[in-house]
Amino acid sequence: MRSHNAKRVSIIDAAANVFCREGFGGANIDLIAAEAGVSRQTVYNHHGDKENLLSAVVSEITERCNARSFAVLGTFPDHPGDLEADLVAFAVRLNKNCLCDRDGKFLRKLIQTEGERNPQLFASWRNEGPGKIWSALAARFARLAFSGHLEIDDPDAAARQFLALINADLQLPMLLGEPLGEDQLKASATSAVRTFLRAFGRRVAASSSDAPAIPA
Repeated sequence: MRSHNAKRVSIIDAAANVFCREGFGGANIDLIAAEAGVSRQTVYNHHGDKENLLSAVVSEITERCNARSFAVLGTFPDHPGDLEADLVAFAVRLNKNCLCDRDGKFLRKLIQTEGERNPQLFASWRNEGPGKIWSALAARFARLAFSGHLEIDDPDAAARQFLALINADLQLPMLLGEPLGEDQLKASATSAVRTFLRAFGRRVAASSSDAPAIPA
């Protein structure tokens, strides 16, 4: 006999899979129940109807993605030895564990297929998911700026731009369902971090010996 929590997780995972595969309109409770290995009535007892189940799927998967994201944020290089290398490694961890995993794929597909139909649901996702990650990452970039490693006037904008850059080269392969290997993740992260540091890296003033001679 499975526990109440085990059944709940099975229903959420099955519903996410069915919603992504069939779309909201094509999904039905019988199909979700069969995939979860529970009765139709168990799904109704947990969630009531299909709309409530979709909301529960988005909320649950967002919480799981947040947990992994904050675990990776705990490895942010607050005291970098090699800023570029450390940020590249951090970006690879973030993409590998939070963007390319199954839950990340579920969320992207649900947003693509259901975002226009249900904007309020995904406005809540934006605040509870990416909004929290942006704020936490911004605080870390602010600390790097305070310690002299970066030059940032707006840490919130810098955090959003960093995330956009590290995702940029991966969006099309992910949209097409292509697997992303370690080499591709590292190459994408390296390009993104170098671009980011060209914008926000600390500028070192030229010394007087480097200045061009002024003719007499």
